[in-house]
Amino acid sequence: MAKGFETNKVRMETIGIFGKSVGKRAGFTCEWCGSKDDLRLWDYKPDMSPNMDTLALLCTRCRDLAHGRRAAPEELHSIRKALWNNTPSVAEGAARVLARCREAWARTAIEDSYIDDNVKSELLRQGNPAGRR
Repeated sequence: MAKGFETNKVRMETIGIFGKSVGKRAGFTCEWCGSKDDLRLWDYKPDMSPNMDTLALLCTRCRDLAHGRRAAPEELHSIRKALWNNTPSVAEGAARVLARCREAWARTAIEDSYIDDNVKSELLRQGNPAGRR
């Protein structure tokens, strides 16, 4: 148990090192919706070593969405612009949230985005389990 605690502590310290750089990249606003309230780093790829591409600066609402909170489709429109961000944690993370809503506009936004083609294919398959396009 102590080993897990120590590993997590080191990971959190490593993530903290990137805080100022990610904040500057984000313009000290939520990288999904643009809010300036309660911003914190979000770890998109917790199984990888933290770096600028795996971390995003998100507000509470967007972190909750990232962690699986369901939202009405109209609430998700504010994160659609994040799909065109060059940072994978920002664009792919937002795409994963939008894919859960299964609205036509969200699917179109994901199709038109610049996210990695493999991630895009995975998300579009999830939104269309019969495999139809």
